[in-house]
Amino acid sequence: MNVGILGLGLIGGSLGFDLRACGHHIIGVSHRASTIETALAIGCVDQASVDINILGAAEVVFICTPLGLIVPTIEQLITVLPQTSVITDVGSVKTPIVKASLSLWQNFVGGHPMAGTEASGIEAALKDLFVEKPYVLTPTPTTPASATEVVSKLIKQLNSNIYYCTPEQHDRAVSWISHLPVMVSASLIASCLEEKDLEVLELAKNLASSGFKDTSRVGGGNPELGVMMAKYNREALLKSMHQYRHKFDEIIDLIEQKNWTHLENILKSNQQRRPDFL
Repeated sequence: MNVGILGLGLIGGSLGFDLRACGHHIIGVSHRASTIETALAIGCVDQASVDINILGAAEVVFICTPLGLIVPTIEQLITVLPQTSVITDVGSVKTPIVKASLSLWQNFVGGHPMAGTEASGIEAALKDLFVEKPYVLTPTPTTPASATEVVSKLIKQLNSNIYYCTPEQHDRAVSWISHLPVMVSASLIASCLEEKDLEVLELAKNLASSGFKDTSRVGGGNPELGVMMAKYNREALLKSMHQYRHKFDEIIDLIEQKNWTHLENILKSNQQRRPDFL
């Protein structure tokens, strides 16, 4: 199958590696000539260009651009694609993207691979990035079953765990386990940097180990992605953040009141139930 990938960064490049290994012909597009050269050199595409017209032969196209560029990209893409081609995306927000995209192209299937690293760019692309990772598809009642089936077959070849849900369900779920953690983690880093005693701040930097590394990772990632999460999933994210603030205030109160028993009960419950999310 001729598979187009528009946007050759971490996700696009990794998709190229794995779908090409499955025997598909990968056609890549990037707005940077240097990215095209790297993609060809590392072997994640068969052919590539800065010209979107190269995707005229694609049967399926994965749009792997930043969230804000997905819909404008589709507006360009549909001028060169055959009507039978299927378009999917990898954006971390689905409701506004799916709604706008379906109004432009009937054969659109919203998608979101729950995989990645804090790195970005074609140099960060990895083989087997999606193995055993969740990959969400968000078909709507108007999405042709044939389009969903085409994308599903490709995702299964990545050995991902496929989940189907509505765009709205997706956005509420990821606000808890993906977007909220980014904002919490970002707040942690920003709070640490507020330390006024420079000697203490330097000591904290030197002592930072696995605990800080784990909890600060997503807050120290791609700033553009964090802004796009907040902008496009604003309503669901704010609900999650308000609930988080409520629970954090509750814990502050317990510590101020020296209510160690209640605090321990909360921590015990968290210890028992955290595995449900992993």
